[in-house]
Amino acid sequence: MYYEVSSIIDILFNIYFYMIFIYILMSWVPSVRENFIGELLAKLVEPYLSPFRRIIPPLFGMLDISPIVALFVLRWAVYGLKSLLSYVL
Repeated sequence: MYYEVSSIIDILFNIYFYMIFIYILMSWVPSVRENFIGELLAKLVEPYLSPFRRIIPPLFGMLDISPIVALFVLRWAVYGLKSLLSYVL
């Protein structure tokens, strides 16, 4: 039971990780964010990234490292959830 739940968590983490990663890459080409996929990714990713952007200011006025921190926090949350589930299940 634990392995099935753990694999589902891993799959969901990987999907969201790549969504954030693609969204970050799309920021380098602003016109890409204006299409349907860019707007969809913004609606799914921005609610998670916005608290980190409020806490961590851009470096040198333009380098935003908050998505990197957000990805680390997401990874730690997945590890915590999986270890919690290992005790419960």
